[in-house]
Amino acid sequence: MSEPGGSVRILVTGGSGLVGRAIQKVVADGAGLPGEDWVFVSSKDADLTKNVHINDNVLHSAFEVGVRKVVSCLSTCIFPDKTTYPIDETMIHNGPPHNSNFGYSYAKRMIDVQNRAYFQQHGCTFTAVIPTNVFGPHDNFNIEDGHVLPGLIHKVHLAKSSGSALTVWGTGKPRRQFIYSLVCARWGRPDLAAGPPLLAVGEEDEVSIQEAAEAVVEAMDFHGEVTFDTTKSDGQFKKTASNGKLRTYLPDFRFTPFKQGEPPVLPWLSHPVPQDLPAPPWLWTGLAFPTGAGDAL
Repeated sequence: MSEPGGSVRILVTGGSGLVGRAIQKVVADGAGLPGEDWVFVSSKDADLTKNVHINDNVLHSAFEVGVRKVVSCLSTCIFPDKTTYPIDETMIHNGPPHNSNFGYSYAKRMIDVQNRAYFQQHGCTFTAVIPTNVFGPHDNFNIEDGHVLPGLIHKVHLAKSSGSALTVWGTGKPRRQFIYSLVCARWGRPDLAAGPPLLAVGEEDEVSIQEAAEAVVEAMDFHGEVTFDTTKSDGQFKKTASNGKLRTYLPDFRFTPFKQGEPPVLPWLSHPVPQDLPAPPWLWTGLAFPTGAGDAL
């Protein structure tokens, strides 16, 4: 919101998470504009509770104090399970989401509903961005509930350390579009998010979980056996997203193909790895990372 003297204060909730830390990084590296005061908070600073309650607490508080713009971060899990591909921003409410994310998905969908309602009733500029599978520094490496790529990295590390096989959950056939968190942070800037664009690499850059596992295995120089535990659920088979709307903002943006980037740098692997592996620092420039004329990072 605007402050006396023309400065603008920008509050980032979830500031200690994957996307929040990425936004903090790009702002520190020069993405912030003159007169902006960025404030990053986490659950340690303010307990916003869970899902739907977070929506209500943040949006209503923003309305009450006259916040000029709110940009929420959604997820492609909000889209219908049974749909045509590629999915786009007009299809969010066309059917029920996959049952593996039922509650979370509907809670995230309600942000879109609330944004529209606040605009129609009060003229509030409340909007959202919808990233595909985000990965990057400060990710969740927990094997039980972490994200795909850091979970695979953790598993490969443990397999190398113990000399055991790498077991990948599911068949390896589901397909995903991976996007680097620092790229996501750049696209999520309030001045870019007019409407709820999908933040996605091209449809041609979608890869299978097996291909993702093979990339991690190669990058980490793992030579052991790789197996797939088909007793584990695959989850939603695919969520192929169109980045057509995003291209209207950044028509010349280019991505490094999935298998042509630099190998991962994992300095934390030289240290003892706790069982819950709480978001160690790491850098991966290989997956969906921008290069060339479109690189604004």
